[in-house]
Amino acid sequence: MYTDPEHLRVEDPGKVEENVVFTYLDAFHPDVDYINGLKERYRSGGLGDGTTKKILEECLQETLRPIREQRAVFIDDKAQLIEILKQGTEQAQEESNRVLSSVKQAFGLNLF
Repeated sequence: MYTDPEHLRVEDPGKVEENVVFTYLDAFHPDVDYINGLKERYRSGGLGDGTTKKILEECLQETLRPIREQRAVFIDDKAQLIEILKQGTEQAQEESNRVLSSVKQAFGLNLF
C-alpha cells in the first residue's frame, strides 16, 4: 500500500497528503482528533508506516465486524437468505422496468 516513498525511517518526517493510509483513516476511523494527532506525529517524524497500517487494519476490521456478523446469520438461515434475494430481485426488476419505460418514452421508442 502506497504511503510516502520519502518516509524511509520512523524518525523521518512524512507526507500525509496523498498517503492512502491516511485517506482511509480519514474515511473510516471514528476518532478525528486521534487521527489528526497521528498525522502530526507522522509529519514531524516519530510514526512509522507499519504502525499506521496496523491502526488502519484494526479500524477496518472493527468497521467490518457487524457486517460479518450479519452475514453469518444469513448464511446460517438459508431460507431467509433465499427470501431476501427473491425480494431484492423483485424490487430490482420493478425499478429497472420503470426506468426502462421512462427511457423508451423519452426516446419515442414505445412501439408496443
